[in-house]
Amino acid sequence: MAKVCWPYFDPEYENLSTRINPPRVSVDNNTCKDSTLIKVDSMNKPGILLEVVQILSDIDLIITKAYISSDGGWFMDIFHVTDQQGKKISDSKTIEYIEKALGPKEYKKEEVKRVGVHSVGNYTAIELIGWDRPGLLSEITAILANLDLNVAAAEVWTHNRRIACVVYVTCGVEVEVEEGSRMSIMEEQLKNILRGCDDKAARSRTSLSMGFTHVDRRLHQMLFADRDYEDEDREVDYSHSPYGGCLKPKITVERCEEKGYSVVTVSCKDRAKLLFDIVCTLTDMQYVVFHANISSNAPYALQEYYIRHMDGCILDTQVEKERVIKCLEAAIQRRVCEGLSLEVCGKDRVGLLSQVTRILRENGLTVSRAGVTTVGEKAVNVFYVRDASGNTVDIKTIEALRKEIGHTMMLNVKKTPSPSPSPSPSPTQQQPPTKGWAKTSFFFGNLFEKFLP
Repeated sequence: MAKVCWPYFDPEYENLSTRINPPRVSVDNNTCKDSTLIKVDSMNKPGILLEVVQILSDIDLIITKAYISSDGGWFMDIFHVTDQQGKKISDSKTIEYIEKALGPKEYKKEEVKRVGVHSVGNYTAIELIGWDRPGLLSEITAILANLDLNVAAAEVWTHNRRIACVVYVTCGVEVEVEEGSRMSIMEEQLKNILRGCDDKAARSRTSLSMGFTHVDRRLHQMLFADRDYEDEDREVDYSHSPYGGCLKPKITVERCEEKGYSVVTVSCKDRAKLLFDIVCTLTDMQYVVFHANISSNAPYALQEYYIRHMDGCILDTQVEKERVIKCLEAAIQRRVCEGLSLEVCGKDRVGLLSQVTRILRENGLTVSRAGVTTVGEKAVNVFYVRDASGNTVDIKTIEALRKEIGHTMMLNVKKTPSPSPSPSPSPTQQQPPTKGWAKTSFFFGNLFEKFLP
């Protein structure tokens, strides 16, 4: 058999065009009165829009407007951004980070560790996906505590009766978990509780991974792969939403005959990281955004995307259009949390998260979303909770939580419940919580300074 010889390609050649035409980034605080302009010009490449939006979202910037264009092999973006308080970006370290993160990269033959709050050291990442039920999060954390595994960071989303978790664990403090019998036991036990007694257990999965993961994108991917946008046994009742009955996103998909694009229009309640969630979903569905206009007129957002499939085709069939609409609706709803937001702070230790989730379960509360992180020796856990019937938590339950948790941890209620149940106010009476939302994920703003020189 003749030996096949392949031509040699220098791996540095792949980065040649980027090095010849490096990205240009400018942070402008003079042009606009009420926002900072971030302009990005660079060579176009697959996934570049998601990369830029991801960086801006990770440092908790609010994108109020954006103009995106990537035709002709060149990528040009203009973002109007503010901080969480609606002010311009004035911090010099934040501006420096934006310029470095979006600007030219240093190309070295050795691998350079990527700076970012999602790079949580050499921790073991546990990914869980399955059907949600009351008390499931408490069972998961109890298994980790029994195996003497410390939760350094975690993010938990629930949507359409599914639960998706990414949990970073260590054995002890700052010690990497070794593969072995303990990991095998943990994986088997987690599979058992996810499996439960449901005939849909085949869609429950547990996996371990080492390295870096962008948590929000990974959770979107896990729920998308699990088809959380399907199997909806009931229509979502938006009338009881804390944002009013007008929350339901309005999404249309039309054809732009003149330019050969499919135009996706999204109109919905504005919130933090909305742009990221939509761009992330379109990217993972293998669509390319060529142009986009993003605007926010509080409390609503209007976003328009001109897209094609990666093979250059537009959305021709009605089935494909309906699938895009369902997937974008799911992406928008996954991060919307109804119910009470609780922040629990305490000294980090093995079993802390298990203790807190057990107390929540014993008080009849279900967790719809959770974010866990550690800053030094301090653990910060944020939970969005409702009672077992899906209703708002009453004041008596909160007082019981304070008595039980207050001895060793600090409990902060982000959304104070009303003393007694009352009819849902009309949309005009609702005050949109666009400012002052409890931060989950990894508290990027708080951790950001740790990664700056």
